[in-house]
Amino acid sequence: MRHRTIRRAVTATALVPAAAVLIGCTPTATDGSDAPAAPAASTAAHPCTAAVLKVSPAHQAAHRPAGTGTGAAIVAFTNTGRTACTLKGFPTVAGAANGSPRLNVPLKVRHSGTASAVRLAHGGRTWVKLTFVQVQGEADGYCVSGSAPVVYPTLVIGLPGAGKHQTALDDGEFAECDGTVTVTALTARNPT
Repeated sequence: MRHRTIRRAVTATALVPAAAVLIGCTPTATDGSDAPAAPAASTAAHPCTAAVLKVSPAHQAAHRPAGTGTGAAIVAFTNTGRTACTLKGFPTVAGAANGSPRLNVPLKVRHSGTASAVRLAHGGRTWVKLTFVQVQGEADGYCVSGSAPVVYPTLVIGLPGAGKHQTALDDGEFAECDGTVTVTALTARNPT
């Protein structure tokens, strides 16, 4: 008799959750409260890859150092993938000689700010601000340091874990001095 009672209790315990699913009930927390149970699926996004990121043409920043060269540029990256992804860190930057990514000249990168993860939903964007040592004067210009100014038709920007992306300036070419650029960490806010 005791054996049948245990079997019935086990069967009833197994059938109650199945019936709840069939009639559309929401499972509750296991702590005895009436609160809905937390979803089991994780909402964490995977790292972005080069294949899902689209780089936009760079544009001159509103706030840039005095001079006649590019000064500072803003570059945006858009997640074209179907799912959210994350990026974190500081990019590398190289000037693309003759516009060819294979003939690039790496620039010395100085970091500005603190890196934190940026989550990009489908269609979401992240930005980086590049501030160059400014070219001075008119025509060919000059560098305060005495070095010769350099002009690049495009830049190759390397994103941590997400490949290298080539972009041009939307209104000219990138002019800089001393082979140095200060970069912000990737950010969820469009810098000026």
